[in-house]
Amino acid sequence: MAIRVMLVDDQMLLRTGFRMVLAAQPDMDVVAEAGDGVEAIDRLRTTEVDVVLMDVRMPRMDGVEATRRICGAPNPPKVLILTTFDLDEYAFSGLKAGASGFMLKDVPPGDLLTAIRAVHSGDAVVAPSTTRRLLDQFAPMLPTSTQPENKELDRLTDREREVMLLVAQGLSNGEIAGRLVLSEATVKTHVGRILTKLGLRDRVQVVVLAYETGMVRAGGGAGGAR
Repeated sequence: MAIRVMLVDDQMLLRTGFRMVLAAQPDMDVVAEAGDGVEAIDRLRTTEVDVVLMDVRMPRMDGVEATRRICGAPNPPKVLILTTFDLDEYAFSGLKAGASGFMLKDVPPGDLLTAIRAVHSGDAVVAPSTTRRLLDQFAPMLPTSTQPENKELDRLTDREREVMLLVAQGLSNGEIAGRLVLSEATVKTHVGRILTKLGLRDRVQVVVLAYETGMVRAGGGAGGAR
């Protein structure tokens, strides 16, 4: 079955361009469009959508608030936020709101298609290292290591906390396996358990939580909280 995509952007020309790219793919179908967050939420009440391509800066309701409301609903579609180079300050808020990732609007068509397929399959489209660099830029917005750590982290085993820390520092499963002398399959299992225990959607949200709780600090180092 084709991936059902909704385009949300207040610029019709951009929506037309994205629609042309997606229409050429046999596994994708643009089933809805919206010019702002309010219209997007309204369309989702009557249209089944798998992936939402969400602009950030729009009239009436911006993409971050729309993402928060969409992802807070039962069985929500995946949301992929598209930003321009000067809107990166919104990306962190978008990820916290439940988006599965973010990309720049001038992304090459092939990368956009790959991202949509990845999000649809349940993966995050932003590499952990990229997410880490973004969060480092806005470290002053995040809790410091002297603030209390989220009690939910107490549910993790020592090994799971160790894996989570390395995920937050931008390491891939293969790199974590090499660092901890584990198989890559074992690391993947640990990551899955971390997501389940903490009620997180994907690796991107693992990184966000690790920064929020002071588990890691700007620059990728470990925080002082235990």
